[in-house]
Amino acid sequence: MTETVSFSDFAKLELRIGKIMAVEPVEGTDKLYKLSVRLGEETRTLVAGLAESYAADELMGMKIVVVANLEPKSLKGIESQGMLLAADENGTPVLLTPEKDVSDGTPIR
Repeated sequence: MTETVSFSDFAKLELRIGKIMAVEPVEGTDKLYKLSVRLGEETRTLVAGLAESYAADELMGMKIVVVANLEPKSLKGIESQGMLLAADENGTPVLLTPEKDVSDGTPIR
């Protein structure tokens, strides 16, 4: 069993709906995409290991769940400014998406 976290720790996460606006392969890898994701008024760059599971055109316009206040991290020389959420289906990422259409930047509570 994994360690439990307090509600106050969970509440520190800022989860928001993002819309994928652009997808580019990351040079030097077959697994990573550089994504431009709109979170309401701002656009962020995310680097995600989705290239083996999703075609770039499949991701365009998709609404996803983003951890918006995660500390930035450099991957292959690109600053990733958040993290998308995905289920792990036997090693294959499956993106979490809202059931209904909601505005970009909408907070998840």
